[in-house]
Amino acid sequence: MMRFSTLIKNPADWMTGGQGEHGAVLTSRIRLARNLRRHPFPGWAKRAERAAALELIRPAVEALPAMKDAFSQELGSLSPVQKQVLVERHLISREHAARGDGSAAVIERRQTFSLMINEEDHLRMQAIRPGLQLSAAFNALSELDSELEKSLEFAFDPTLGYLTTCPTNLGTGLRASAMLHLPALVLSDQIGQVLQAVNKIGLAVRGLYGEGTESLGNLYQISNQSTLGESEETIIRRLERVIAEVAVHEHNAREKLVEDDPGMVADRIGRAYGILRHAHLIESKEALNLLSLLRFGGILGLFPKETVMLCDTLLMDIQPAHLQLHSGRKLSPEERDAIRAEIVRCRLHSLDSPDNRSVSHKTNPLPDPLNPGDA
Repeated sequence: MMRFSTLIKNPADWMTGGQGEHGAVLTSRIRLARNLRRHPFPGWAKRAERAAALELIRPAVEALPAMKDAFSQELGSLSPVQKQVLVERHLISREHAARGDGSAAVIERRQTFSLMINEEDHLRMQAIRPGLQLSAAFNALSELDSELEKSLEFAFDPTLGYLTTCPTNLGTGLRASAMLHLPALVLSDQIGQVLQAVNKIGLAVRGLYGEGTESLGNLYQISNQSTLGESEETIIRRLERVIAEVAVHEHNAREKLVEDDPGMVADRIGRAYGILRHAHLIESKEALNLLSLLRFGGILGLFPKETVMLCDTLLMDIQPAHLQLHSGRKLSPEERDAIRAEIVRCRLHSLDSPDNRSVSHKTNPLPDPLNPGDA
C-alpha cells in the first residue's frame, strides 16, 4: 500500500480544472453514501461493531482494481496534521478527521477516488474530476459501487432506496457538487442575486470546505440537497445545467467588468500581484483572496495561461496543514504566515507584471443556457 508521503508528494489529477471555455468550474465531485445491512450505523455502533464493519469494508475496497496500490490507513494511526492535509485536499471530511480508531480512509493514488469508512455512514465514496465532469465522475463511481455490491450487502429498502444516517441522503445516497471560482460576480456585486436564485431551485451553496464554512478566494460549492424520489441521472442533469448557467453568468460579468471599468479590474489584479510578489507575511485568508484575483488575471489574459494552474496548486499548497507537513513540524500562526509568503514569492518569481492591455479585449457575451434567444 502507498505511503502518505507518496500520496501527497504530487498534485492530484483533479487540481487542473478551470481550463475550459469559462475557467469558472474547478472541480466536479460525486459522493455516494452506503451502509451495511444488519450492522448498526456508525453513530449508534459500539467500538466492536465499528471495528467489525471496518474489517468487512476495507478489504473489499482495497481489492477493487481501481484502488490498486492505493493509500489505505486507519485514522487513528495518522497525525492531526496528516488528517488535516486530507481535509484540505477534500479527500476526507472534517467530521471524519475528528474520528480515530474504527475509521479509515482509502485513497486512489491519483486522488481521483477516495473512500471514507465509518464516517457518518459505513461507507462514503467519492470521485473528483477537473472542470465540469459530473456525469463522468458519476459513471466512474457507479462502477466502483457496483463492484462493491458483489461482496458487500448494503442496506436498501425497495420503497425508500439506500438507507443513510442523514434523511437528505436517503434514496440514491448521492451528493453531486461542483467547486466554482466566481470573482467577476463578486466584484460586480451580483453574487448574492445569483446564489439566491440557485437556492430557490433547491440547490445548496457552501464555502470552500462544505457545510458551515465561509467562501474564501471567491470559491463556492453548489450541490443537490436531497435525493429521495429522483434518479441519479435526473439529479446530475439538473445540477449540470445550473452549474453551466452560473458559469455563463460569471463569463458575462467578466466581460461587462472589463468593458465598463477596466481600470478597476487592472488595479485590483495589479495590487494582488504586487502584494503576493513582495509580501513577507501573509495570512491564509488574505492569500486565498489575492490568489483568486491573480487567477482571474490569468483567465483575462493579463498573465500567461499557465498562471491559472499555478494558482490552483498554490491554493492548496499554502493551506495551514500543508505548510506544516512541508516544514516537518508544528508551526505557530506567525511562522505559517512567513513560510506561506516565502512559498508564494518563490513560485511567482518568474511571473512578469500583468499586461493590462488584455483587459481592453472584448468578446461577445455567452448566451444564457436557459434563455438562448436573449444573447
